[in-house]
Amino acid sequence: MQLPKDQEELLKNLEILINQTYEVEKEFIELKNILNGVIEFLPQALWVIDRNGEIIVQNEKAKKFKFIPKEGEIEIDGKFYLVQSSNIKDKKIISATDITEQKRNERLIAMGQMAAHLAHEIRNPIGSISILLSVLRKNCDKEIIDDMKSAIFRVERIIKSTLLFSKGIQPKIKEFELSELEKELKNSIKYYSHSKEIKFLFFLPPIKIKADFDLLLLVLQNMIFNAIDAIEEDEKDFGIVEVLYENSDKFHIINIYDSGKDFEDKTILFEAFKSTKTKGNGLGLALSLEIIKAHGGEIKLSDKKKGFKIFLPKT
Repeated sequence: MQLPKDQEELLKNLEILINQTYEVEKEFIELKNILNGVIEFLPQALWVIDRNGEIIVQNEKAKKFKFIPKEGEIEIDGKFYLVQSSNIKDKKIISATDITEQKRNERLIAMGQMAAHLAHEIRNPIGSISILLSVLRKNCDKEIIDDMKSAIFRVERIIKSTLLFSKGIQPKIKEFELSELEKELKNSIKYYSHSKEIKFLFFLPPIKIKADFDLLLLVLQNMIFNAIDAIEEDEKDFGIVEVLYENSDKFHIINIYDSGKDFEDKTILFEAFKSTKTKGNGLGLALSLEIIKAHGGEIKLSDKKKGFKIFLPKT
């Protein structure tokens, strides 16, 4: 049975409309998926709230929160967030940006400035004490004087490290033989007091490298002194510290191993002003990393023995 022409035209238009509706729905779903992808891609936690306070959209970062935070800076589980909001018609959009690293940097800058000021204030009297000790050496007990010089050496290192950390690292690259560092390191060890018997093994061959001699010496001193402290805190009555060169195609590698107490928290090893040791101010490893980075290298934990691997690029 053939339909009247007007009904046939109506059915045809209805079919076109249905097909267009399917296409619109398909595009809407695709657009919604893209929007959800964008929301998930955002670095912030994000909520969209309706007029009744109900959540209608949130990304995975937002789901990790146990509540919808209020505006301003907040701290949750040791992390800092900046919470902001805006209104679009009857919807409220809330975002929470992780500013932990920013807060950490601000704190480090403030601590560094304060430490640098204290270091400047301490440097002059320490210098005067060192001169007086040289005069007293002739008339006082040599062992007492050596203990005092050892203590001053430690303070001077802290001052130097603090000033370097606060003003930034600018290496003065020169060519020298790696073996030249060994003599300086052995001399430094004499001034770093320890009560246990420690064997020091060096393999720093007379090969040419390009680096800042004084800064690289400071890095190795920091590493060795940390190794000594770890042995002092260990239960054993003796220990071994190894400073060994390793060659590779692209890097000069210096390994520093010790037989002392293991690292308590590897996650904070290179964080400034944080330390699990009874000695130190938490600057040694942080400064060492900055120095090696300034040379274009890196420091890694050894996966074979307890210690570190220093990578210096060959130039």
